[in-house]
Amino acid sequence: MAHTPSPSTPPRDGDARRDGLRDDVRDVRDDVRHRDARHDDVRDRDLRDRDVRTAGRHDRDDVREPAPAKTSAAATFALVFGLSALLSFLTLILAPLALVLSIIGIVLGVAGLKMTKRRGVTGKGLAVAGLVMAGLVFLLSILTIIGVSTFLNDDQAVQRLQTQVQELVDQAPQQLDQMQEQTGS
Repeated sequence: MAHTPSPSTPPRDGDARRDGLRDDVRDVRDDVRHRDARHDDVRDRDLRDRDVRTAGRHDRDDVREPAPAKTSAAATFALVFGLSALLSFLTLILAPLALVLSIIGIVLGVAGLKMTKRRGVTGKGLAVAGLVMAGLVFLLSILTIIGVSTFLNDDQAVQRLQTQVQELVDQAPQQLDQMQEQTGS
């Protein structure tokens, strides 16, 4: 918007020419400010739109820092339940509990493996370890249940077991007396 005198207009004197130039400079400054303000508005709007579009996503070309990876809770609990099932099975008294814990561990292990396929979720090794332990304990528990039920359903085996227990009970007082005599002498 520079002021250019037309050929039919007489030239301005010095003061008028300076005033005209000042007006022209003021107009150019205003135009630049308005253009910069519009540019800032467009840039802000573009940034807002990008933030809305990418909310919850992490683009590879995004300049923001990536979110730290998180370990899958299901994978961690699969390992915990797998270990608990193994320890319960090894006590033999808690073998029925081991079967329940191993089933929970298997379910959590599968869920943990599925979760680790997501971006930003780790713990695949935990899920696999928990799944293997829980699966092993599940198989051992089933085999133990089958073995115990087969043994208990065999009448001859039950009779032999009862006879051996009765012999141990009968021998216990005699062995106790012998131990007291040895320590007392």
